[in-house]
Amino acid sequence: MKKRIDWGKAVATSVFVTLLISAAYVIIMIIFSPSTGENVLPSDRTKSDYVLMLLQCVMGMLAMLLPGFIEHKVKIIIPSRMLIMYALFLYASIYLGDVRNFYYTIPHWDTILHTFSGGMLGALGFSLAILLNDIDKVPIQLNASFVAIFTFCFAVTLGVVWEIYEYTFDGLLGLNMQKYITQSGEILVGRAALADTMKDLIVDCAGAFVISISGYISLKYKKGWVERLLLKRKKTGI
Repeated sequence: MKKRIDWGKAVATSVFVTLLISAAYVIIMIIFSPSTGENVLPSDRTKSDYVLMLLQCVMGMLAMLLPGFIEHKVKIIIPSRMLIMYALFLYASIYLGDVRNFYYTIPHWDTILHTFSGGMLGALGFSLAILLNDIDKVPIQLNASFVAIFTFCFAVTLGVVWEIYEYTFDGLLGLNMQKYITQSGEILVGRAALADTMKDLIVDCAGAFVISISGYISLKYKKGWVERLLLKRKKTGI
């Protein structure tokens, strides 16, 4: 019998290799790129820009190894659909967003990704609500309202943690993850400097809200919409 392709792992491996090659390219660019102030045009990428790219690529590679580690250590199964969504999100945010500069060249790219991440984290929160009850299937007696509220709060909390991460490393490494400096080099102040962070949090809430409501309806009316994305415990042999 012909072996079935595991598309989740295939996509994840492809994204990991892409990030690895990107990291090697970025290291070379760090060596040869100019520092700020060395006759650099505002649109040119400097060493600090490439340092941010390298940090993102390394974090992305570690993030791609995380699902396999979790499956092995925690003994759960990550559905192929969830793994594909996760891998494509990292590809779009790190490779396309940072390395290919989509954050500046494609309008609202960051907004699209944050909305998607809010929904994806909501799906993860929904799974955790089920797993923490130590059950394999979504039971009818599990309160749909509780699951929806937990899903929303979980996703939004992780969105806030991400913004704290961006703020911290912007300060420590002189990066620009929170986009308080425009591509032309202008440093934003006041409300304008807060706009990117607040927009990210708002769309995180929007994505989480959509998944929470979808999960509520799925549980309440037995639609089964979200079960395809649920993490499941591995069955242990006797």
